[in-house]
Amino acid sequence: MTVANPDTAPVVETAAGPVRGTWRGAPGSAGASAAFLGIPFAQAPVGALRFAAPVPPAPWSEVRDATAYGATPQRGDMGKTLIPEPSIPGDSTLNVNVFSPDPTPGAALPVLVWIHGGGFIAGSPSSPWYDGRTFNRDGVVLVAVSYRLGFDGFGEIDGAPSNRAVLDWIAALEWVQQNVAAFGGDPARVTIGGQSAGGGAVLTLLGMERAQHLFHGALAISSALGDVPLDLAQQRTQLLAELAGVDAHVDGIRSLTEERVHELQGKAGSLGAHGPAGALTQLTQGLPWGPTIDGELLPQRTIEALRAGIGADKPLLLGAADDEFALPAGPIRQKLRWVPPRIALGQLQKDRARRRAYVHANRALVHAGTPALLGRYVTDYVFRSLVARAAEARKDAPTWAYRFAWASPVTGHASHCLDVPFWFDCLDDTFVADQTGDNPPQALATAMHAAAVRFITDGEPGWARWRSDPGYTRDFGVGPAETSDYSAEQFSVDAYDGALPLI
Repeated sequence: MTVANPDTAPVVETAAGPVRGTWRGAPGSAGASAAFLGIPFAQAPVGALRFAAPVPPAPWSEVRDATAYGATPQRGDMGKTLIPEPSIPGDSTLNVNVFSPDPTPGAALPVLVWIHGGGFIAGSPSSPWYDGRTFNRDGVVLVAVSYRLGFDGFGEIDGAPSNRAVLDWIAALEWVQQNVAAFGGDPARVTIGGQSAGGGAVLTLLGMERAQHLFHGALAISSALGDVPLDLAQQRTQLLAELAGVDAHVDGIRSLTEERVHELQGKAGSLGAHGPAGALTQLTQGLPWGPTIDGELLPQRTIEALRAGIGADKPLLLGAADDEFALPAGPIRQKLRWVPPRIALGQLQKDRARRRAYVHANRALVHAGTPALLGRYVTDYVFRSLVARAAEARKDAPTWAYRFAWASPVTGHASHCLDVPFWFDCLDDTFVADQTGDNPPQALATAMHAAAVRFITDGEPGWARWRSDPGYTRDFGVGPAETSDYSAEQFSVDAYDGALPLI
């Protein structure tokens, strides 16, 4: 990124103090946008604040440089995963990145607040895929937010507030309400969006009474919910404390270094699940760290909250990919190839009648082998059934669903994270070709991104609302036109009932 001359760089006055960003392109020219990076929405969560609720940043008077990404809660070199999400060292990890085509008060542009994924234990808002330039091109302000990860964000600790990361999301959205108008955004037209755990965060917020005044629409892509039971969260914290040899109270936990907690949170989160079957079973039991049903901030599970009508006044667009979870080549896949499909599925689905129904509905995958069948089962259980359950829970609320079905020539699958550069219309960005091959269909990216922009701008994506009969969803990536209205059995709640244990 090129840093502009300070004399011409955009400066915006936030509630805490002025920030200087960077123009990409000449101001006022087609496609130009301004980036403001690493703006704190809360003080650094270190020392006494490490396991505390987020505290607003201390104000400043001098112009603050906002031309480089801030520190990330994700630590260490995570390597190049499905989405390039770099880790940046530093203490001030609770920050926002704002991208705007017109950073002036009064522009009143619609706003997308993006919450990254990563299973609630990883991920970073500083990915080049989350740059807001394409949304800016189409008249949308984008704000990417960070939040505390893993045990630091979600561990249930005696003496510390529950769901600290959820409180981070709320604090970031409060920052948006207070400041986004200065960047050209309209605080009355805020859509929250996210993918994977970020999509789960969106659904969690949609079902929270406390968050209702902070946004006006929700875009949930390949959502993975937390909804961790309180007793299970407490057991995991107790195990982590025992492994570390400290008391499970916040004072004992705070004595551990950040590195030690990161080292132990994987073991504590697994609660003894080992080997290929254990790892797959854990996936169907839910993510080890994530929003906890604590009885206060989150008094009920997300689907129950949606069924009770919370968030029913807000439009929701959600969906999933066909192959969210596909086992890659490697030792686990090789071992599973020798296990008969029905026996392997029995490790995940104990109910014989439901197991038989699922095998019958997926006969082609049985012939394709155990890895293919288990991958589809986890995809259905964790991701695709959630689309139907969330949509059905909202009854007559404005809800739209989609299916991403384009199979990459690299993997042969419509896999997890593959659709993100299509939604962001950034097929030319770093690492995209590694997932899509050299010639991904631009027409598909154009259609998906346009649907997202229309939803953020107008509150509807351009096809019929969800309903439980044909024509309720949009199929992205099938057929020569790349997009079409369609009816698909796998998105029906009735099709899942008897084939999957709906959680």
